[in-house]
Amino acid sequence: MVRIRLRRIGLKNQPTYRIVAADKEAPRDGRFLEILGVYNPRTEPATIKLQEERIYHWMKNGAQPSDSAAQVLKAAGTLDRFERLKKGEALETLVAEAAEAEVKRAAPVKTRK
Repeated sequence: MVRIRLRRIGLKNQPTYRIVAADKEAPRDGRFLEILGVYNPRTEPATIKLQEERIYHWMKNGAQPSDSAAQVLKAAGTLDRFERLKKGEALETLVAEAAEAEVKRAAPVKTRK
């Protein structure tokens, strides 16, 4: 069974994660099938970059996200868009919407001085 899960990278006390499709029995930082995105919880707000089209492909073919990966995908809005894809909405529309959402997340937050 294929799982979408986090793979830890980065130095000690500086975790960054790759979101990967991996076999369920593979070790956390071991063999994986494909890199689907990157998650950096150390930035404010957390950086999430995803290849939504590939995530949809794996989920349509039966891949299940792990609990931690599901939280990241939910924060990015990917799980909601996947539900809309299953109901028949066009893939191109959802991928374009995801790109717009990523640009909004990446925009710097203005603070008052």
